[in-house]
Order: sequence, then C-alpha cells, then structure tokens
Amino acid sequence: MHMAMVIGGGLVLLGLFCLFGRLWGGSMPDLALAAKAFVPVWLIISLVNMWVGVTKAGYSVRDELPILVIVFLVPALVAGLAIWRLAR
Repeated sequence: MHMAMVIGGGLVLLGLFCLFGRLWGGSMPDLALAAKAFVPVWLIISLVNMWVGVTKAGYSVRDELPILVIVFLVPALVAGLAIWRLAR
C-alpha cells in the first residue's frame, strides 16, 4: 500500500510540475521542460524514500532496490510519455 501511495504522490507531483509549466510559460515546450525537470527531482525523492526504508524501517538495500526501481520508473515513464507527446 505504501508503494502505491508513493507512486500516486509522484504522479501528483508531476501534475504540479506541469501546472507550473503551464502557468509560467503556457506553451507545449514549457510543459515538456517542466516534465523534464520533474525526473531528477523525483529520483532524489525516490532515493530518500529508499533511505528511509533502509534506515528507519529496517529493510536491507537488497530488499528496497526493486521497490526503488518501481517507485521511480512509473512516474518517470509517465513523464517521459508527457515529454514525448508535448515536444512534438
């Protein structure tokens, strides 16, 4: 359940990035730039989530690594799809 909530939070954050891209620029390349800016921010947040799982929850890095991949990739793939669609 926690993993689904984190992924959902990532998708909401992507939406906020795109919203700010629309408010500040308004054009499609600005929205694509906002989605591009989301990816490194989401990577950092995903790594922090992994760190919390290892240090506070007691999981090993080996246990948390597949979760990190899934938690990062789902919103990042949605952002990549948005970049691909908006940059055309």
